[in-house]
Amino acid sequence: MKRSLVLLLAFLPGCAGTNAIRTSQDTVIVQASAAPACGSIGAARVAQRQAAIETLKAGFDRYIIMGASSSSNIMATQMPGTYHTTGTYGRGWVSAQTTYTPGPVIYSGSHDQSFVVKMFREGDPGASQAISARETLGPKWQEELKRGSVTTCL
Repeated sequence: MKRSLVLLLAFLPGCAGTNAIRTSQDTVIVQASAAPACGSIGAARVAQRQAAIETLKAGFDRYIIMGASSSSNIMATQMPGTYHTTGTYGRGWVSAQTTYTPGPVIYSGSHDQSFVVKMFREGDPGASQAISARETLGPKWQEELKRGSVTTCL
């Protein structure tokens, strides 16, 4: 089940979005929003990857998440179903059977995550405790940096 969900998400372009707000020379607020299928963990991963991108874009190497908040407004709506009635009749009797098929469940809303990120350059005081932005993004960090924004929760 989890594997098929991951495969499904791989084909969902734009299942996440991000926003970054610089609040000082070395601080940024990163906001991420992810589709219901991504879950709250997916939203946190998107925010973490965007924090790493923002760190590198600002000319820093490492970051520490100083504060975080999350929310979810996911809703499940049951769509109308259908009824199918069949019947037979004979001498003086009628027999009928009705079958109800529920409609699909539609999920809407988003999982949201926000981080306050303090950025460091190698050698800055506190940098040894900070997370490497390049390591967070992995071996293809340059491609992620070039893209500039995280749009999937994988």
